[in-house]
Amino acid sequence: MVYYSTNHKSEPATLSEAVVRGLAPDGGLYMPEHINKLPKEFFDHIQELTFQEIAFEVAKAFFGDDIPDADLKKIVYDTLPFDCPVVEVTDRIYSLELFHGPTLAFKDVGARFMARLLAYFREKGGEVNVLVATSGDTGSAVANGFLGVEGVKVYVLYPKGKVSAIQECQFTTLGKNITALEIDGVFDDCQALVKKAFQDPELNAKMKLTSANSINVARFLPQAFYYFYAYAQMKRRGLADDLVMAVPSGNFGNITAALFGHAMGLPIKRFIAANNANDVVYQYLKTGVYEPRPSIPTIANAMDVGAPSNFARILELYGNDHKAITSLISGATFTDQEIRRAMKQCYEATGYVLDPHGACGYEALKEGLKEGETGVFCETAHPAKFKDTVEGAIGAEIAIPERLAAFMAGEKQSIELTADFQKFKEYLLSR
Repeated sequence: MVYYSTNHKSEPATLSEAVVRGLAPDGGLYMPEHINKLPKEFFDHIQELTFQEIAFEVAKAFFGDDIPDADLKKIVYDTLPFDCPVVEVTDRIYSLELFHGPTLAFKDVGARFMARLLAYFREKGGEVNVLVATSGDTGSAVANGFLGVEGVKVYVLYPKGKVSAIQECQFTTLGKNITALEIDGVFDDCQALVKKAFQDPELNAKMKLTSANSINVARFLPQAFYYFYAYAQMKRRGLADDLVMAVPSGNFGNITAALFGHAMGLPIKRFIAANNANDVVYQYLKTGVYEPRPSIPTIANAMDVGAPSNFARILELYGNDHKAITSLISGATFTDQEIRRAMKQCYEATGYVLDPHGACGYEALKEGLKEGETGVFCETAHPAKFKDTVEGAIGAEIAIPERLAAFMAGEKQSIELTADFQKFKEYLLSR
């Protein structure tokens, strides 16, 4: 498979080049030259397959031109030793629980897959430096996915004071090949530092850099696995017709993966991109005008993104055609007050505990489902990762899983930096 840049100014790349570089030299995001359709027979029998079996077939369609089946199957099965069940919340609304991986967040699959794929492609003896900006769960998933991987150093950039305490513990207490960089700014500042690093000639001459954000094809594409598996589970229930997926959206990697799945033939009727107050894509869907702006902090902090990188891939996927995009994707946006109300109402009515991000997806379905449709929203992280916020909203105590408690017992190790690129560059060159 050949990969090209969304900016159309770089030479095409192989999969290994795209994975190791992360970002194209012209600053664009890599896109596969074509998207392989899965056969009708696959969907006819998908309900009979396990999560791992489904993921392997999807991965073959994405990566099978570049990796032998036996090697790819090992990568996929090593990535997925856990389940992501669909759970009924109301009679028409279901939760796809994506928090059963090691860090209890949906980004575990992409991070674990990328760690294994990068190790597969890494040149023998060559050290790779992974840069990742996080607004919350990306940092913990990537740090734990790459922890102890030989020949790979990971630098997690996160906005000081703007991630939950538990999220911070998950990537600042690991040590080994993981370094946490506490940036005095917002997520967009962290993301800008990463992107500038990839375009700096001196840095790239001295260090092999790659990204583990969803700008990397190996991070975002495997998230498509979720949507095929959700469809399979709903088909087992006899509820796969007129299926609507609501996806909490920040940097838009997760919903972009879902849209790639749709382009492969996944028969989801439509998608809802659920935003918090950082709603630049929602405004685009309404007006056709895309105007990035500085992000603002919310209680759904992993979605606090004012310039979502993956929106470029959505535009590319649909040829910059606003009509084509809005025929499949609608938007929703919620204030902190509305998110708290959704968590409270859902808990009181059903007993189901939402995290602030999943609450956006749940509320989007409550508002947007039409007659005859069934909705599935992504519950992207365990609510205990936002313990104070969730307990304050629902008026009840939630237990902390043992895995999270273990992270909280560790000692924080972080390096504080400003959002100045020159200082960041000097730090990396000193390593």
